[in-house]
Amino acid sequence: MQPGVCVPTASVLGLFCRGCLSRARSLPGCSLSCLPRQMSRWNSRETCSPQPPQQNPRVLITGGLGQLGVGLAQMLRKQYGTENVILSDIKKPPPHVFSSGPFVYADVLDYKHLRELIVNYRVTWLVHYSALLSAVGEANVALARKINITGLHNVLDLALENCLRLFVPSTIGAFGPSSPRDPAPDLCVQRPRTIYGVSKVHGELMGEYLHHKYGLDFRCLRYPGVISVNTPPGGGTTDYAVQIFHDALSTGHHECYLRPDTRLPMMHISDCHRATVEFMQAPECQLSLRTYNIAAMSFTPEEVAQEIRKHLPHLKVTYNPDSVRQTIDSWPVRFDDSNARRDWGWAPAFGLEELVSDMLRSIRDKRTNEGLPVS
Repeated sequence: MQPGVCVPTASVLGLFCRGCLSRARSLPGCSLSCLPRQMSRWNSRETCSPQPPQQNPRVLITGGLGQLGVGLAQMLRKQYGTENVILSDIKKPPPHVFSSGPFVYADVLDYKHLRELIVNYRVTWLVHYSALLSAVGEANVALARKINITGLHNVLDLALENCLRLFVPSTIGAFGPSSPRDPAPDLCVQRPRTIYGVSKVHGELMGEYLHHKYGLDFRCLRYPGVISVNTPPGGGTTDYAVQIFHDALSTGHHECYLRPDTRLPMMHISDCHRATVEFMQAPECQLSLRTYNIAAMSFTPEEVAQEIRKHLPHLKVTYNPDSVRQTIDSWPVRFDDSNARRDWGWAPAFGLEELVSDMLRSIRDKRTNEGLPVS
C-alpha cells in the first residue's frame, strides 16, 4: 500500500477526512470521482442524507485488558463479527480473552508497529483506551505524560493518516476547581489538577482541532465512574464503588478512601459500553459536539453503602480519606448530558437500585463459581 492512499474499506464506510482528500488529489492518476463528497465543517440535520449500506467496521481497541476493553470487544463482536474486532494490549491476555477473538500486542508508544496493525488488519475504527488512570498517574507523572499524551498523539496521527473513526474516552477528572459542579455542562471552564485530567483535556482539544482543521472523525465521551464486576479496580479515584461490593461479599467490611459525603457521577459498565457503541454508530450529521458528557446516576459512599445494606445488613464501612484521591472534591457531582440525549438518543438503563442488585448478584455468582466464600 502506498502512503497516503485511502483504503477501500474506509471509502465504503464514508470515513474519509479532508486530509485524505487533499492527499488523494496530490497522487498521480488518482481520480476523485470514486471518493465520497468532502465533508462540511459542521454537518447539519437538514443536509444529512441517508447513507448507503455499509460494510462492517474493522475495530482496533488499544489498552484492551483494562476495565473497559474486553466488554466493549464482546459487544462489538456480537454486532460486527468476531474477526472484525481486534483487542490489543502490552500484557499477556488470560486464556478466555485470547480464545474469544483476535488479540495482538500493541504498544501505543510504538508508532511504526501501530501503523502496521492498522494497515494489516484494515482497521476503520480505533478505540483508544490506553491510559494511566488518576491515582496511578499521580504516582508516576512522567510515565502518565508519556502514555496519555505521547501515545495519544501517535493515535491521532495514525487516525488522520488512515482516515479512521477515532474514539478517545475522557473523564470526570477533566474538570477542575473552577468548573461548574452541579451539574457540569459539556462546555465550561476546565482546569484539572491531575496529570490524568490534564492529558484528557489535551486529548479533547486536540481531537476537536483536528476535526475542524482536517475533518478527522474524532469522538469523545466523558465517562463518569464506571462500575464493573469483571475487572478489578485499576487505580481510578472512583474505584471504591467497585471494591465496596467485593468487600461486602467477602469480609463484610470496607475501608473507603473518600469521605462518606463525597458525591460523584457513576455508571454501570453495560451502560458505558452501550453508550460508546451507540455514539460510534451515530451519523456525523447528528453530532453537534465532538466531546459529550454521559450520565446515569450520582451517589456518595454512604448512599451506596445504605443501598447494599438492604441486601447485606451486616456491611460495615469505615472512612480513611486519602489525601490524593480526596482532591476530587473539585470534581463535578453531576453531569449534564442533555446534549447526548438530544443529539444521538443517549439514555441509561441502570439507576442505583438496579446497579446494586446486579453487582451483588454477579459478584456472588462469580465467587461461588471460583470456590470462594461468600459473606
